[in-house]
Parts: sequence; C-alpha cells; structure tokens
Amino acid sequence: MNSQSPFANLTVVVKNLLIINLICFLPYILFRPLYLDKIILWFGGYYFNSSDFRPWQIITYMFLHGGWEHIFFNMFALFSFGPIVEYALGAKRFFNFYFLCGIGAILCQMAVQAFEVHGITGGFTIAHPELQSSFIQYGEKAQSLYDLYHAPIVGASGAIFGLLIAFGMLFPNMELMMLFIPVPIKAKYIIPVYVVVELFLGVKQFSGDSVAHFAHLGGAIIGYIMVKVWRLQRPNNFY
Repeated sequence: MNSQSPFANLTVVVKNLLIINLICFLPYILFRPLYLDKIILWFGGYYFNSSDFRPWQIITYMFLHGGWEHIFFNMFALFSFGPIVEYALGAKRFFNFYFLCGIGAILCQMAVQAFEVHGITGGFTIAHPELQSSFIQYGEKAQSLYDLYHAPIVGASGAIFGLLIAFGMLFPNMELMMLFIPVPIKAKYIIPVYVVVELFLGVKQFSGDSVAHFAHLGGAIIGYIMVKVWRLQRPNNFY
C-alpha cells in the first residue's frame, strides 16, 4: 500500500521558500564560523545607521537563521500554515504578502531601535558609527548602544507571524492542536494570545532574551493590515 508523501500537497511558493531557507542554512551546517562571522554580517539585518547595514538586508535577513531550533520552528510553521493561506490568496498574492510582512517586520524593529537610540543619544543616529569612540562617550549606556547598532536580526519569524495572522483571520474556527494543551483550540483564540505574549516579552525585555519580538509584532501588524486592505476572505470551496 502506497502512502502519500507529506510534501505532495505543498503549494509552489511555500515549497520554494522552504528550499531557499534550507539552502541558506547549509553554510551554518558546513562552515559555521564563516556563516556566523561573514554571512550574517553581510546578509543579516542591522540598524539603518549601523556601519554594518546594507540595503539588501531587509530581504536577505529573512533567509538566515541562528540555529537548528530557530529554523525548525519557522519552517514547521511555514509548512503547516503556508499552503492553506497560499491556496486562499493565490501564489502571486501570497508571495507579495510573505515578503511585505517580512519587510514590515524589520522596519518595525528598526523603528523600536530608533526609539531606544534616541533615549540614549537624543537623536536617531550617531556620527561615525564605525568608530568605537562614538559609543564610548555614552558611558554606562555605551554597551547598550553598541548592541543596538551591531546585533543582527535574522530569521523568517516576522513573515511567519504575518502568515499566522492571515490564517487566524481567514480560518478563525479551524481547530489547532498545541503542544502541552490536550484539547484543540480554535485559531481565533490561540493566535491573538500568541501576539499578546510577544508584545509582553518585547516590552519587558527580559535579561538574556535576544529575540526580536517587535519584528514579530511588525510582521503581525502588516499581515493584519494587508488582510483588511486586500479584503481577503476564506475561499467558498474550502472544506
């Protein structure tokens, strides 16, 4: 008896996104020092006034991940929710939706960084960010400022959050099984809770938490706006 492959029903955009993300993760597996020191430096996302910032990073950061757990959960979510949303939107619109959510995510993170930079320096930029002396003058805040300028943002999480929002809005009554919860929960209940948790974690900024929570929220906000602006609806022939 032949069993159908779990990948047989993958839609075209989701399939290609999965392939590209996995290819971009190969240097992490094969050449980790090069990946961490050079590839992320050139293709991760940095604050717009950082000496490490390059314009293409607002796209390329989405295809880099910081480790096995990071890429697994993002790709599992894309694999689980992506095909049904692509089916509802169509391939071209889904492609645009995914990338606009990802771009909106990093722009939201930059906006939050700008707010934090302003709180330290009184402005949104500093002169000569390539020089250590530009940070030292801010005393005990120097390390925090340096981290804002030189800590990269990587991962598809912002785009994935937009995808989750679209799924919850288009299929609110679809029941989901969550880890550690023994009963199915409708999407319209669990996804808003997930967003609120991200907002809480972003505002509290717990010590040791390196996750860009406001990038996740940025993707979610863009996803919500696009569903409303495009007047997206659940397809009538979906069962």
